[in-house]
Formats: sequence, C-alpha cells, structure tokens
Amino acid sequence: QVQLVESGGGLVQPGGSLRLSCAASGSTYAMAWYRQPPEKERELVARIHNSGDTHYADSVKGRFTISGDNAKNTVYLQMNSLKPEDTAVYYCNAMNMANWVFGRPGDSWGQGTQVTVSS
Repeated sequence: QVQLVESGGGLVQPGGSLRLSCAASGSTYAMAWYRQPPEKERELVARIHNSGDTHYADSVKGRFTISGDNAKNTVYLQMNSLKPEDTAVYYCNAMNMANWVFGRPGDSWGQGTQVTVSS
C-alpha cells in the first residue's frame, strides 16, 4: 500500500491562497484531494489521472487547481480565492483504476493537513 505525506496547510485570510502537496511512496493510477469540514462528512475536492485528466467539485471550480508530477509521485492542490467554507482537514488519496472509474476513494490516505480560512 502506497504511503502518502501531505504538507502545506495553515491559516489564511479570506481571498488568500495556499498550496498543498502530497508525496507518494510509489507510482499511482490517480490521486485525489478530499476534505472534511468540521462536523461534516468527507467530500471529494479534486482528482487527477496520471494522464493529466482532472475533475473538480462544483464548489471549487475556477478557484482550485490540481496538478501532478509523475516523476516525483507528487500531487499538488493550488487553492486561490479561499473562503471560510473551505476550512477543513484536507486529505490526499491514492486511487486505482476501479476507484477512478466508480468515483470512490482508494484505501491509501495521508495523515491530513488543516486549512483554516478566517480573518
């Protein structure tokens, strides 16, 4: 099972930007970012296939960009125009082909990184 390590969370004011990184211990079919706001269920934010194909949640389209570096087994999440409702713990997830096709998370998760958007 691939190991995932996230970094880049923190406290930012509304309208600000943050960049999250997730380093995998090996290659993956696809990667995704999920988030879990306080007292809510975990939700998909964005996902990227190793071909470069990407999908986004409607709530982040136009503000967030997911990208990957296959040579480094690393995926990034650039978050711009952040809103208080983006406050959550963000998790990196590794997907296999079945996960990608059926839109379900894989079994490998990172430890999570806190993103807080507040003035």
